[in-house]
Amino acid sequence: MFSDRTLNCRDCGADFVFTAREQEFYAEKGFQNDPSRCPACRAARKQRTQGNDGYRSTQRQMYDAICDNCGAATQVPFQPSGTKPVYCRECFQDIKNRY
Repeated sequence: MFSDRTLNCRDCGADFVFTAREQEFYAEKGFQNDPSRCPACRAARKQRTQGNDGYRSTQRQMYDAICDNCGAATQVPFQPSGTKPVYCRECFQDIKNRY
């Protein structure tokens, strides 16, 4: 049913073989798209994103802020605008759990 196909890697441009067995595996899993990266680039990409849940390859920038509830120094993952309150982790969780 499946036969080996040669594909081109979108990262390095090298040709790689998408084997019949890999195609069968993709079909069993319900994957709709062929792989766009060769095995080496897939492994390198996985290594770069490991530990970041696959969403980011770099550490997220944090901004210093003062908690509007308790006055503690904290860091938040967004630049405070000054128009809305900013809370430390503990106060944020307390407020979130109230509702």
